[in-house]
Amino acid sequence: MFSRPKSWLPSLLTKPKNPHSLEHLKYLYSILLKNQIVGEHNRSLLVETLRSISEILIWGDQNDSSVFDFFLEKSMLAFFLRYLRQKSGRYICVQLLQTLNIMFDNINNETSLYYLLSNNHINSIIVHKFDFSDEEVMAYYISFLKTLSLKLNRHTIHFFYNEHTNDFALYTEAIKFFNHSETMVRIAVRTITLNVFRVEDKAMLRYVRDRTAAPYFSNLVWFIGNHILDLDICVRNDANHQNRDRLADLVAEHLDHLHYLNDILCINTDALNDVLTDHLLNKLFIPLYVYSLTRRKRYTGNEVDKKHVSSVVSLFLLSQVFLILNFAPLVRQLAEIIFQGEISLTRDDTREDSPKMRVLEFAAPEESLVRTLEKGQESTSTSKPEGVPKPSIEPSAAEGGSTEAVTADDGSSPSTEGSEQYPSELSSPTQNSTDEEKLMNYGQRIGHGPSQVPERHSSFSLENRPYLEAIFNTLECSENDYEALFSLCLLFAIGHNKG
Repeated sequence: MFSRPKSWLPSLLTKPKNPHSLEHLKYLYSILLKNQIVGEHNRSLLVETLRSISEILIWGDQNDSSVFDFFLEKSMLAFFLRYLRQKSGRYICVQLLQTLNIMFDNINNETSLYYLLSNNHINSIIVHKFDFSDEEVMAYYISFLKTLSLKLNRHTIHFFYNEHTNDFALYTEAIKFFNHSETMVRIAVRTITLNVFRVEDKAMLRYVRDRTAAPYFSNLVWFIGNHILDLDICVRNDANHQNRDRLADLVAEHLDHLHYLNDILCINTDALNDVLTDHLLNKLFIPLYVYSLTRRKRYTGNEVDKKHVSSVVSLFLLSQVFLILNFAPLVRQLAEIIFQGEISLTRDDTREDSPKMRVLEFAAPEESLVRTLEKGQESTSTSKPEGVPKPSIEPSAAEGGSTEAVTADDGSSPSTEGSEQYPSELSSPTQNSTDEEKLMNYGQRIGHGPSQVPERHSSFSLENRPYLEAIFNTLECSENDYEALFSLCLLFAIGHNKG
């Protein structure tokens, strides 16, 4: 006698007519029970089942709490995780991520959300080794993480951050893609980090500061700096203005970076701001932006090999920094370096260079962020930092107390504590005043009183202020007005910066 295969029209006769009902969810659960192994023969059925489950859960969140009760009672998330861990789970991987994303994006009831997060299945899914070479998988995965980050607050943070094990998969897995080739992925990572930094949880923020802040920020500024080098190459090689679209994209990306940095600083988390300010000044702004204002010919040795950009690009970059960033400790230190920084030009080749004369170099981090996170090493620079080091500017005996170096012995930037904020008049000198009067007025503003500025201004010399000298020289417009324009933009931005 002929017998029908067991899989022939399974349970179709008992399928509920109402797709939005508890009975329909029970029916879908029976399908999961009968198809616990993923294969080519049932992947289409499972994809449709998962899609239907997400629809019912969204409906149940608003209309029938028993739907979620059943979903949690049967631990249906465990099926999702079990499918992912199977070799053939790749067939339904995209639909699983899409279903999870839809679920968390649409569920508004806090109790339902807590139930979904009450076990560790979501964290297990986050750390699953997906095939990120598949662009669709990458897109849905990072979207899923971003959706989860939007649910973070003081009450839900403990479902993701484990204080006892110091584990925060949602954050650490996300920042691994901070330099992804796809712009949308990088934007999603920035959103995730900002959502994390905004959560007012001391233990979690302490973990972020101590375990991830230094490696993340150091790799971030390295990524930004290399993007700037690409921008500079585009400018240098575009004399005929044939690559305007490419240049516009690079500039737009740079502005996005600055706005992201400003968003972090505006959250006003002191510990994170200290670490970020330190990295921005000493690993990006000074060695690449400021140093590129002028590369002194009197320097010898390896300074000529330091990475730099053209003076036009440098002026443009700095003007954008002061237009967008307004975190006072950062912009004041940067302005002081530009206006007051002195570098001694004397050099005794018979002895080692003085640390005061060392110009910081834009260099790669010791290791990649992914490697640091995977090794679980704690950077020594983030072990309970007490703030950015702010060494005082040491006076020069030869010049009676004038500033002598841009960087201190440890390579950090000079302190601005107790210094005078630069007035907006710097960007618009007194009308009809002579060059000599302007120079004397400027000398008074930066701390040299009238008695300290004799006729020949011996206590104030542009010779030992290469960055300020470079800005003054561009205003002469000897060749073209590009540099003069951006110098004026820089002075305007500094004068009107809220910091």
